[in-house]
Amino acid sequence: MSPVPSGEIIERAVRLSGRAPSLHNSQPWQWVFDGTALRLYSVRGRMLPSTDESGRQMLISCGAALGHLRAALSSFGWHTRVAYFPNPTRHEHLATVTFAEARIVTDADRERAAAIERRRTDRLPFGPPANRQDLEIVLRIAIDEADAVLTVLPDAARPELAHASRLSAALRRYDADYQAELLWWTGHSFGSAGIPPTSRLSAAEQARVEVNRTFPTVTDADRRAATPVDAALVVALSTGDSPTEWVRCGVALSTLLLECTVLGFATCPLTHLTELPHSRAVIRTVTGSTEPPQVLVRIGTVPADERPPRPTPRLPLAQILSTIIPSHTG
Repeated sequence: MSPVPSGEIIERAVRLSGRAPSLHNSQPWQWVFDGTALRLYSVRGRMLPSTDESGRQMLISCGAALGHLRAALSSFGWHTRVAYFPNPTRHEHLATVTFAEARIVTDADRERAAAIERRRTDRLPFGPPANRQDLEIVLRIAIDEADAVLTVLPDAARPELAHASRLSAALRRYDADYQAELLWWTGHSFGSAGIPPTSRLSAAEQARVEVNRTFPTVTDADRRAATPVDAALVVALSTGDSPTEWVRCGVALSTLLLECTVLGFATCPLTHLTELPHSRAVIRTVTGSTEPPQVLVRIGTVPADERPPRPTPRLPLAQILSTIIPSHTG
């Protein structure tokens, strides 16, 4: 029988996987451990149908949780093998993870796992990332091209993306179902899911971040008023537009965010520009690629003396991990 991580290691890894980003912090994942393998399922009850009609963003979110899990297990001394959609009759069964003991744990493994708890989705304005010209090379080396292809968008593309972002907001403005969903997921001051008020922007800050989803404002106080706005914009493209590519793009997103955190950059994933056909078409135009864009990420720097944002809440382990003990008869 192949070696398997202990139940304690599985719990630690799944807990860290839960720190992955998800649409409006919906956390639409469920893990099941049977003593030999770990299975990942999507939870349609945590899908946002008015924002994410096809479930694409739900699967990207689940893929990010899978990427975080693999990073955590690597730091604990375990390699992982992933079979995507192993059960054709159960579309919610996204992946099965099996294990092999690692020969060594590298410093890079430890650094990436340590970044999981430091990473935040920071919606505030960013300054420019250092060594911007090397950013694309570093990220492409880190990411498996079977998961996604990354492109750092040129500064000349920013006005078009800002226009597409404003147009998306205008098209959503009178979509009552979308607005109700947005208000529900961003209106909680309690609980383990959703976006708390402390993670949202003032109206002035929202206006300064030109490429960003428009959220209801809850404060007039600016928290980063002096920062020059010059973030890099990276887009993840997939080779296709199927559920498998969506999950794998989420794995790539996890790697991108954790590598940026290791490098000391702040990040903010953006999916609003890939929700509607017109804004997706804008991204295809500025990249010059026919490959479908799945998610953008703002990458930049924040003032060195600033406190890190508070972590957003997460579902307790008991709500995202089930353990099945196989029965043995003889």
